[in-house]
Amino acid sequence: MALRFFPTSTFPFSSLSPKTPLRICKSSFHQNTIQTHKLVLEVKEKLEIEQPTLPVGRNGRDDEDMIFWFLKDRKFRVEEAVAKLTQAIKWREEFGVSKLSEESVKDIAETGKAYLHYCLDVKGRPVLVVVACKHFPSQKQDPRESEKLCVFLIEKALSQLPDGKGEILGIVDLRGFTTENGDIMFLKFLIDVFYIYYPKRVGQVLFVDAPFVFQPIWQLVKPWLKSYASLVRFCSADTVRNEYFTEETVPPNFRE
Repeated sequence: MALRFFPTSTFPFSSLSPKTPLRICKSSFHQNTIQTHKLVLEVKEKLEIEQPTLPVGRNGRDDEDMIFWFLKDRKFRVEEAVAKLTQAIKWREEFGVSKLSEESVKDIAETGKAYLHYCLDVKGRPVLVVVACKHFPSQKQDPRESEKLCVFLIEKALSQLPDGKGEILGIVDLRGFTTENGDIMFLKFLIDVFYIYYPKRVGQVLFVDAPFVFQPIWQLVKPWLKSYASLVRFCSADTVRNEYFTEETVPPNFRE
């Protein structure tokens, strides 16, 4: 069985001395891989016994790639991974994730409030862009439709992950943001989505050119993020252009 879902970054090579023989490095990698795979199988077997009605297949209770990411999120504690996976798989069914399509989110996507960029960033990550000034929760933008667009774009981004990559980059463009664009309930949904249902899938989130009126929202939301708050970086549009993309790959709304 191929163990393609175990990226090398999972294992503690940084603690090895530069003089450590290569055979020890290979042995350490091999042992870690075997142990991790045993834990994946343990979770898989527990789900089969304890949650036999959950679906199988891609993103189901026997999806070893998915199991790995939840184990990683729970620091390889089996019982916690089983509980969180069960919650996530049930949510996927209730939300109707598998039924989402380009057509089903077409109308809300046309607002331009969020999109999946067609190029990867310099670290090889798919890029989700949110244009906050185009989000108007008090107007005729159904919050449920915004949630569907969010999940659809996450799924699409994950489907475009290059081999050996597991994380995506989120960019929240706050230029032009006003209090009319603020939406605490949607932010809460977004945090739950990434923390509970897509753990360890966000490598970094950029808040770009945040205006002063955004600060109270950030102070309210930051505690909800817990350890994920460390993934947030406030930066300028110039930083996005110069540090995360090349001139050819920068997202359209960040081109000079």
